[in-house]
Amino acid sequence: MDCRIVTIPGDGIGPEIVREACKVLDKTAQVYGHSFQYTEVLMGGCSIDAHGVPLTEEALETARQSDAVLLGAVGGNVGNSRWYDVAPGLRPEAGLLAIRKGLNLFANIRPAYLYQDLAEACPLKKEIIGDGFDMVIMRELTGGLYFGERHTEEVDGVLQATDTLTYNENEIRRIAVKAFDIARKRRKFVISVDKANVLDSSRLWRKVVEEVAKDYPDVRLEHMLVDNCAMQLVMNPGQFDVVLTENMFGDILSDEASMITGSIGMLSSASLNEGKFGMYEPSHGSAPDIAGRDIANPIATILSAAMMLRYSFDLDKEAEAIEKAVRKVLAEGWRTSDIMAEGCKKVGTAQMGDLIAAQI
Repeated sequence: MDCRIVTIPGDGIGPEIVREACKVLDKTAQVYGHSFQYTEVLMGGCSIDAHGVPLTEEALETARQSDAVLLGAVGGNVGNSRWYDVAPGLRPEAGLLAIRKGLNLFANIRPAYLYQDLAEACPLKKEIIGDGFDMVIMRELTGGLYFGERHTEEVDGVLQATDTLTYNENEIRRIAVKAFDIARKRRKFVISVDKANVLDSSRLWRKVVEEVAKDYPDVRLEHMLVDNCAMQLVMNPGQFDVVLTENMFGDILSDEASMITGSIGMLSSASLNEGKFGMYEPSHGSAPDIAGRDIANPIATILSAAMMLRYSFDLDKEAEAIEKAVRKVLAEGWRTSDIMAEGCKKVGTAQMGDLIAAQI
């Protein structure tokens, strides 16, 4: 198979971790007889430096013409960066919002899986994690509060800020269909998370999700309020299979889920449109304080590349080969500094990529 992949290394540790993911992809292509063609574009702070904006129309169009996008990370240190002394729409993260909207990437899939070899890194007690957990958080990505109308004005001498949360039934239905489709390939259980006891948008969310559920009689559906879900994630994470939720709730809950795995450096994610096209990125940020020091953990980006093979190219066998390679390297005791434990062998970013590629 010939695949055209746009890479967006971005800022901070982004170029380092994307380099290792491409290294693993190239080894996979060599072993399984595929061809991956890469085109690099700028987004984030590096694009601001080069073009004055976080994402150019040319970069977006290049991404549109590809089969999939592999992203590193964007942004810098908010408290100490020239990129943030500008209007919000010109900051690095605005490029991320723009590319999601421009590519119609409405469905964010973020797995949270506890590797048994990293169980000691989980902050939860052993009696809570039990045999571990394996969940997917399905987050709606292009609607809700983050994309609603917003403004700040002075009212009677007092500054007042307004952010608008809006969802229509079509936006809800399409993300719900994605969640139920994925649940069918897993343990056939969807928990839909909302705040229906307070918000009209959540009441509509619940209504539409229940309508979609009728088309999936083999998948069990439960509803959970977002505050309860936040508690349940640290009380009994093993109960979750597919968590379906709106944009802001998903943003918060997926970060919470990432930390109970032991390290955010281990977690991949995918953002999909209504077809096979997707953008794949690690769940962590750009970590500018460790950029260029060969200590960043590339595993989340490597696992994101595996998701790309599975969801955009239907190369399930190849994706599984990468995932098995990661498990093998961890089982052998190799660790980057963020997941280092007593008795393990510490390696840098590039060596971790080498070790995983060697297992393909």
